Amino acid sequence: MVEPIYVPVLPARQSAWSAYEQLDLHVRRRVAPLWTVMPHVGRERLRGERPAPEPDGDRSALDRWLTPHVDRLITAVDGTNGWVDAVHVEAGTSGAAVALWRLTTRSGLRLVTGPERHPAIQRCTADLAVLSGRGIGIRVLVDAPSDQPRAAELSDMMDRLVLLPERTDLILDMGAAVDSVEAGKALDLLGGLVPWRTIVLTSGAFPRWNDSPGRESTRVGRRQDRQLYQEVRAARPGFPRNVVYGDYSVEHPFSANTAFVNDRRPPWSLMRYTTRDGFLIGRAPTRDSGGVRGADRIDRVRATARWITESDAFRGAGYGEGEAWLHACAHGEGAKGSGSAETWIRMGHIQHMEFVVRQLAGSAVL
Repeated sequence: MVEPIYVPVLPARQSAWSAYEQLDLHVRRRVAPLWTVMPHVGRERLRGERPAPEPDGDRSALDRWLTPHVDRLITAVDGTNGWVDAVHVEAGTSGAAVALWRLTTRSGLRLVTGPERHPAIQRCTADLAVLSGRGIGIRVLVDAPSDQPRAAELSDMMDRLVLLPERTDLILDMGAAVDSVEAGKALDLLGGLVPWRTIVLTSGAFPRWNDSPGRESTRVGRRQDRQLYQEVRAARPGFPRNVVYGDYSVEHPFSANTAFVNDRRPPWSLMRYTTRDGFLIGRAPTRDSGGVRGADRIDRVRATARWITESDAFRGAGYGEGEAWLHACAHGEGAKGSGSAETWIRMGHIQHMEFVVRQLAGSAVL
């Protein structure tokens, strides 16, 4: 088996798992996603917040939604490596039981827990991980300075759950990429705590543009996640363990923290393209609204695609499936082939993952 070199943190929803299914086979073999199961209902979950158990009356509803949702994810990953984090639904242990059992027995994914979670949930996840035979991932949210109490908390959890280091993966999750100094401190303190099977350093830089679109229709963002990883690795040339690169692909780090509700979608969405050091982001209308109708709406969609394909950073239609689609969209006519919000984000994931794998394969430090 070829060792994965890249961990994209992806929301477990249609656009992301369809993108993963469409990746070139050679790229898929180098990618091990961390899938985050989104909440069933309710407000946006705060990062690191312990979710409350679902009310008794909602447990059957959770199972009816979650089980087919998880079955579709299992089909998409098709036995390949990766992790799955059910943090937003695992508190409803009765409603989530069937889905978690299916993940344990029917997929190649490793379950994930974290130090901030309820001990009973940690225990349940660890028991399922033992039954799976694949081990477990520990996702540490690095939102505060790493110190000795943090290391002691992690060590105590390992002892309490009787986790074997050689069967345990450490995922240092920086969230929105900002501080490489804190990332380095976390790696030094927690990465050397035990001989972990795998160490992943992940963060996200894609902006949360949907909340405040303003008047601009295009934007260029920086890949601060890439910069964070480079700075941490460059400062530690003698670090004794391999540290796998991770990011949030072309999604904001909090995109998996909100339940999906169709009627809350705005009348526009984003086309996304990843460059060596940044993101090209263009807003395009998804339906007739605000005086933008019919052919005018399609023209705006294609103009956004042309803005990307005419950039000096565009890699050409022959580079990959995402580039081929963008080129066809930019130069097409009529509504056919202009895509939808689902298509745009799926192609965004495809081009991003293919490009990052090629970057990593050609460079010791991205």
